[in-house]
Amino acid sequence: MVVGSLYLPKDNPNKPLGEDAHFIHELYQTIGVADGVGGWVKQGIDAGIYARELMKNSFIATYDESMKGHVNPKRVLEEAYKNTNSKGSSTTCIITLNLVKNTIVVANVGDSGFFLIRKGKIIYKSPIQQRGFGCPYQLGNCNSDNPSVAQELELNVEKDDILMVGTDGMLDNIFESEIEEIVRRAIDQNVKAEELASQIGNIALYNSFDRFADTPFSRASEGRYKGGKIDDITVIVAYIQ
Repeated sequence: MVVGSLYLPKDNPNKPLGEDAHFIHELYQTIGVADGVGGWVKQGIDAGIYARELMKNSFIATYDESMKGHVNPKRVLEEAYKNTNSKGSSTTCIITLNLVKNTIVVANVGDSGFFLIRKGKIIYKSPIQQRGFGCPYQLGNCNSDNPSVAQELELNVEKDDILMVGTDGMLDNIFESEIEEIVRRAIDQNVKAEELASQIGNIALYNSFDRFADTPFSRASEGRYKGGKIDDITVIVAYIQ
């Protein structure tokens, strides 16, 4: 995997780092995103701290896992969760490339997720885990979920497939048809992974500020909200080679 990423924290002077976090372990072909749950702010807790600690511990656990052979994202998540002590909670999605089997192996909790794209067409979108609109499954230490709820997936991949991983700040603000259009253009122009992540993230950002746009978020709300959702936006793009 050749990987590039973009992180656009929403403008909040009290939380300049935002509530998203991610990691990229190129050597062991493993990537992950996390999105701290904003509701904790009512209790004076910055869930971004939890998300960042979870991703830091996932990076460390990826190395530990690799020493046993293939990286198992669910075990990475279990180890990282066990060692994350901050208050708050977060959604997360961790994906590794298994070069022996030519598959991606996934552990996903909540409403972060990924697209698998082949020849400019989205062939798989990860399902959302939520108890209701705006209430995703989430890992945490205070009456939250634990890694046993993680959805485990294994999908076959081919050379030149593109993996696009994001938090809900991306997924809520850009339609699959928009992604496919941008990806097809990127393929034609030999755009690097980092630049493609930037293009996707910035379109999602633009849509998030449009109060009247038709977005995945407004559709999912079934009329409760119009336009985009202003949020932290994380995009990781991985070219499978």
